[in-house]
Amino acid sequence: MHATLPLLHSREFPAIARKRLETLQVNVGYKCNQTCVHCHVNAGPNRTEVMPREVADTVLAFLRDSDVKTLDLTGGAPELNPHFRYLVVEARKLGVKVMDRCNLTILSEPGHEDLAGFLAAHQVEVVASLPCYLEDNVDRQRGKGVFSASIAGLRKLNALGYGRPGSGLVLNLVYNPQGTSLPPAQAPLEDAYRSRLRAAYGVEFNRLFTLANMPIARFGSTLISKGQFNAYMTLLQDSYREENLEQVMCRTLLSVDWQGYVYDCDFNQMLELPARFDRRHRTRLADLVGKDLAGRPIVVADHCFGCTAGQGSSCGGALA
Repeated sequence: MHATLPLLHSREFPAIARKRLETLQVNVGYKCNQTCVHCHVNAGPNRTEVMPREVADTVLAFLRDSDVKTLDLTGGAPELNPHFRYLVVEARKLGVKVMDRCNLTILSEPGHEDLAGFLAAHQVEVVASLPCYLEDNVDRQRGKGVFSASIAGLRKLNALGYGRPGSGLVLNLVYNPQGTSLPPAQAPLEDAYRSRLRAAYGVEFNRLFTLANMPIARFGSTLISKGQFNAYMTLLQDSYREENLEQVMCRTLLSVDWQGYVYDCDFNQMLELPARFDRRHRTRLADLVGKDLAGRPIVVADHCFGCTAGQGSSCGGALA
């Protein structure tokens, strides 16, 4: 796999600083039951990195001693971590909202048949990857049979109340482009998703989030192999919008890896660009318990143009 970090310092991204911390995004491991072309984590079935119980306890300690109200669990498939349910249960006891970045197919994997019911019982917000509403497109990007398994997962969630008005169970979908283009406008694409999924499969959801593909890890390596890396970076930079800087997710989010080290975002985590809270060594989450992070500088590089291009991109979808 081609390294992208050496290529991400040729352009100059503006300096930015942190605001008040609102979300703790925790990557509990890179193991996944899928291998997707666009995955910026290089997740897959053969990855062995899994967050241990002691780091999960540090996450909970941080939540107890902070004003953070959202725990965003990601992976890989976060549900494959043996401490996933423990984190959910304990965070909910603290009154913290929990988000699960779910690939949908995990809901039908052996040993996880009761997962959807668990998520509903603890009112976990599900953010589910579905890069298209067409079967061929999804299977091309994520693997054969993934679309049908994803629809089955969505129906299972709908049956429990997810995506239904008045249920309080939130189900949001995530769209990624298949190639070297920026996501289309979020609102009309959401309408198209809703119309198609409702008519063809009886599926309901709350919101659609559109995310740009980041020129790092698996997707970045593919761009290099195809000779498209520089062109894609030029597209991102030419589409830069200064007004998106105010809303980029790294201003209010802290990313934690499976070992407990902290980063300004999940993309920096994958590039091994740690947050600069201590110039001498990498900072662990345990070192930040009880500390105010507002005003601290954010580590940036050229991949940050992916979050500020066009309508903007974040874990919550478009910024504009």
